[in-house]
Amino acid sequence: MSFVEMVEMVDILKRADYDGKHGPYPNPNVRKAKIMAKVVKSLHRNFGVRRSKDQLRKRRSDLKLREQDQYRRIKRVLLKREKRIGTSEDTRDRQPHKEGEFTTTSGCGGRRGL
Repeated sequence: MSFVEMVEMVDILKRADYDGKHGPYPNPNVRKAKIMAKVVKSLHRNFGVRRSKDQLRKRRSDLKLREQDQYRRIKRVLLKREKRIGTSEDTRDRQPHKEGEFTTTSGCGGRRGL
């Protein structure tokens, strides 16, 4: 499994709260199975690899318990990605324009030829 695929898997599992850190869930096993199915679909769609839920579950367990240095590298990559997305100009919260107020990108104030 390539590093990029592992980053994708850990990202999905982290966003979906696979570990269940954010509260008790009524059916944790069913919930985890659904999340792992999303990971399987995402890896197939984005990278064209077919992995079973059991293979991915084992790979995640190995990452967390045996390959902790690589797991830390993946977490660091995800943190940098979140910081980059959070500070990019496209996603930054902008003030909404008031009604009747226009913004122009040219230096002429929107009136040409007068």
